[in-house]
Amino acid sequence: MTDSSSLEDRLAELVAEARENDALDRLRARWQILLRGSEPADDSELPGRFGLIGASAPMLAVFELIERVAPSDVSVLIRGETGSGKELVAKALHEQSRRKGKPFLAENCAAVPANLLESELFGHKRGSFTGAVADRAGHFVAADGGTLFLDEIGDMPLEMQAKLLRVLQEGEVRPVGSNKMIRVDVRILAATHRDLLAMCKTGAFREDLYFRLNVVTIALPPLRDREGDVRTLARFLVKSISAEIGREIGIDEDALAALESWSWPGNVRELENELRRAAVFAEGTIRREDLSRRVLGAE
Repeated sequence: MTDSSSLEDRLAELVAEARENDALDRLRARWQILLRGSEPADDSELPGRFGLIGASAPMLAVFELIERVAPSDVSVLIRGETGSGKELVAKALHEQSRRKGKPFLAENCAAVPANLLESELFGHKRGSFTGAVADRAGHFVAADGGTLFLDEIGDMPLEMQAKLLRVLQEGEVRPVGSNKMIRVDVRILAATHRDLLAMCKTGAFREDLYFRLNVVTIALPPLRDREGDVRTLARFLVKSISAEIGREIGIDEDALAALESWSWPGNVRELENELRRAAVFAEGTIRREDLSRRVLGAE
């Protein structure tokens, strides 16, 4: 249990931080955790905002940016390592915007072959290429009035980058095989784990597109830099996995300590996969011995 003097010192720090940033309500959850000396008893008390779990200083900064940027229509570039939750941030920006209730569509630019990406985004007319058996609207038209999230934008081919830039400049798309333009009103959110500015210098990414997308940047911290969040996320994920597999699973203190000691190069996604694997072997409670040798540093 945390001693009272250290709690008082920490409270003073939190109050000072809240006064400086006008964010006392966002720090209240962190103080409650310190008082308990443990995590919240149920999901409703978990610290976080916008569907994102966390109370570390880097995540509080992300929450602040989401709150400030979401109501506007500016393009946002979300930067972060693989598995850090970039799409969750994009969804939060949409849900907190005036476009809430309108379509939110996402496309992973690295997952679609280059020759099909144009059709996925802009649509096509029947017969415009082999396999085009019917007209297709495409994401820009389908998301009209809402938000389009382009994940892994750094993997978009240069030819497509030029076409995307034109859409952003003109506010209209031309489906593959059509000679008619379609007006669209779509907010663009993009994400990448790459250094786009460095790619611009080598010619791998268009500089004009970069500045169109990067009106505001939200940099997601890697899990290893989110002090205290591994423990909170683990408890949350274990409850979610319990519901998924249909049996109650807990996690003990030794397992939580081991999870906190790992660097999590795959971030939250890796943590979730590790807990899901451990839950298969656990007999009621995930223990240290249920964790993989890699996470325990044994290989």
